[in-house]
Amino acid sequence: MAPRSAAARRRAALAALLGWHIFSIVFTLEVSVGKTNTVMALNGSNILLPCVFTTCIGFQDLVFTWYFNSTEMIYHGRIKSKASEPLLVGRNPRVEFVGSTTGKDNNISIVLNEVDFSDAGKYTCHVKNPKEKNAQHNASIFLTVVHKMVETDNTVTLIIVGVLGGVIGLLVLFMLVKRVVLFIVKKVQDRKKECLVSSSGNDNTENGLAGSKADQKAAPKA
Repeated sequence: MAPRSAAARRRAALAALLGWHIFSIVFTLEVSVGKTNTVMALNGSNILLPCVFTTCIGFQDLVFTWYFNSTEMIYHGRIKSKASEPLLVGRNPRVEFVGSTTGKDNNISIVLNEVDFSDAGKYTCHVKNPKEKNAQHNASIFLTVVHKMVETDNTVTLIIVGVLGGVIGLLVLFMLVKRVVLFIVKKVQDRKKECLVSSSGNDNTENGLAGSKADQKAAPKA
């Protein structure tokens, strides 16, 4: 059997790469911490750190780990299959698992109890799925710890909304008034035209022009 040419080898390599890329797109592991990646907690309170993962082909012996500032492991769990809940491997004493993986969502959220100012930072949820050729993915959420919650002053926002509402109302009123005025002007013009036509007919009749009563008299006999 003759060896393949360099061009044939390149095509084969390209096809293999394309196939793997398509496989990766179809079976990609995804991890999410929600719509926003920032949370705020009051000093001394408990805070939920959300995390869910999705996979198109399921999972087996999946491993998930929560890290604080990318290095400190604060929770480590393993999930045998979709039919079982996570098994604890290791955790920080103040961290509690509150998720569930046997329902619709693969929820691996945790709660950090008795938050302190030193807890402020980045929390990363990392997932590894051996069933997807050990595919790995992670998502991070940033925690801010405050002494007290500050109420947001919405006065400026309310003023802006009120002004915009007033301007829009005035524009709508202006358009309505304009339509009414144009309608009245049109009616007045139509009436003027009718009066002019009527007046012109009367003048022709009085002057004996064509179409007047004078045309209706019989011609004198010769």
